Amino acid sequence: MKKTQRPAGARVKKGSADKRRGAAGRKPAERIPVRGASKSGPGKSGKSGKSGAGKSGASKSKINRRALIEAPAPSRNQADLSATRELAVAAMDAALDKRALEPVLVDVSGMGSYTDFIGIVSGRSDRQVDAIAEAVSQAMKARGIYALGREGSGNGRWTLLDFGAFVIHVFYHPVREFYDLESLWIEAPRVKLEVPPEASLSQADALYGAL
Repeated sequence: MKKTQRPAGARVKKGSADKRRGAAGRKPAERIPVRGASKSGPGKSGKSGKSGAGKSGASKSKINRRALIEAPAPSRNQADLSATRELAVAAMDAALDKRALEPVLVDVSGMGSYTDFIGIVSGRSDRQVDAIAEAVSQAMKARGIYALGREGSGNGRWTLLDFGAFVIHVFYHPVREFYDLESLWIEAPRVKLEVPPEASLSQADALYGAL
């Protein structure tokens, strides 16, 4: 009876050992997720071709990122800036034709701003603020330039005309003094404008002059 039991017991042990060996043999197959890791980046064994492909893919992605970062630079070359400056000056001239006060054109192209030029003018009254904004808008339309956005229209206190490469703020002068936008760009250069004497607040009747 003992002899018959031993082979049976031995078979059981052998079978369990075979199962262990089979489980051990299946371990490499369970490491398949490593392939997924190699897709997202190079694995620890950087000698394999897959890991090399991962490295080349990573370098390509770096190049693409650099290209995206450097892409906006050509749009701010001197030729484009000169053309934008000319349009911004024309917009300021249109404001002066409506007797705007204290025109200031700020060049923020070298400061990584959302635009290249910011124009600020004042009106003597609510009605004049709306008139100046409309005159600027019409002057740009005559040149084929349309505002991308317009805010504050109709309230007579402040109007923003967004032309993308430049923006124009038209304020009722007391409101302009309250917000003091010029101080936010104190370090930015100012574009020289031909300002008539009547557009300066140094004139005694400049703020309350005839419209």
